[in-house]
Amino acid sequence: MSFKDLKLNRPLLRAIAEKGYDNPTLIQERTIPLVLDKKDVIASAQTGTGKTAAFALPILQLLYDKQDSAKNQKKIRALIISPTRELAIQIQENFEEYATHTNLKSAVIFGGASIEPQKDILKKGIDILIATPGRLLDLHKQDFINLDYIETLVLDEADLMLDMGFIDDVKKVERLCPEEKQTLLFSATMPYKVEQLAETILNNPRRVEVSQNSSTSKNVNQALYYVPKPQKIELCLHLLRNTINGRIIIFRRTKYGVDKLEQTLLKNNYKVESIHGDKSQTLRQEALSNFKKNKVDILIATDVAARGIDVDDVDAVVNFDMPNIPETYVHRIGRTARAGNTGTAYSFCSADEKEYIKNIQQLINLQLDVVEEHPYPLDPKAKAPVHKKQGSKYKKGRKSEASKKKKKRWY
Repeated sequence: MSFKDLKLNRPLLRAIAEKGYDNPTLIQERTIPLVLDKKDVIASAQTGTGKTAAFALPILQLLYDKQDSAKNQKKIRALIISPTRELAIQIQENFEEYATHTNLKSAVIFGGASIEPQKDILKKGIDILIATPGRLLDLHKQDFINLDYIETLVLDEADLMLDMGFIDDVKKVERLCPEEKQTLLFSATMPYKVEQLAETILNNPRRVEVSQNSSTSKNVNQALYYVPKPQKIELCLHLLRNTINGRIIIFRRTKYGVDKLEQTLLKNNYKVESIHGDKSQTLRQEALSNFKKNKVDILIATDVAARGIDVDDVDAVVNFDMPNIPETYVHRIGRTARAGNTGTAYSFCSADEKEYIKNIQQLINLQLDVVEEHPYPLDPKAKAPVHKKQGSKYKKGRKSEASKKKKKRWY
């Protein structure tokens, strides 16, 4: 099937051709006709499957006919809600590229950045708004956003949105939009809470499922290293010197861990950037841009910050800390082997993370290849350290001598 078969108009087909795409991916093939048909859709697809285009292209097509209203009369007719800033920016870039031969205008707004320039963009009038929930409600409260004309509402990465505690905000935004609208919900995984949300806000939705939620790309070689926790840094340096080449993303569970590893790699003369939630939006964008432009070879990230990383040619992913949520593993390794390329995922597992490995293997239905030949093997009998809680050094209920004697005090 080609994009022409999806009945897309010429300006869009021209933009697609300029991006170098010939054929739609499976999610695009199945979703685009449903969106053009004005159906509500609930789609389950991993990042890297081309899902942004699966909603961006048909939305642009639906809005195209009414695009000639004067700029200052433009009303927001499509709203895309995204959980993270990076992802929102990524979606906006896609919309801009696909709309290049139309007069349709899109804009992105998110927290953590100055609000004034965002207000100015909104005043000029736009057709499509991409937003994170907090900033969207903030600007709506200040009367800079009118949601009365929304025709299509998209909730992207719904599972992450719920994990980050945005469920009430999402429901609030949905209620602010007209009742008669088309709603599209995209989620990499379909936990009960996402199903529940879909039931409350979607109207007779069509389901699109591309590959099982747990599937990991067949093009990713997955290697597992058992290593004592204190030796993970040494193993990482050892692999970077001898095994791992090219463009690399390293995942850590905490912001502190990201910073610590970045310092170590910089001391060892590696070109490194990092992104996590405590960094300003400017710094995060700069880091991502340097990584995309090959100014640095290694990007260290936490999971939330990583959802917006869309780089086609990542050679390897390193799970420095194993994720405690098995689906997160699938997301992480999905950063490599995109767009038909191959890649490798290296996972470091310490004694206290063995349980995570068991859950991951159950989810992906695959036994990970254990690499035993390396300088820092974990003792197979090693048990996870048990941290005993320190009791208070003060005995409970101990009274001072003064109170025992029931002395009258001057105060």
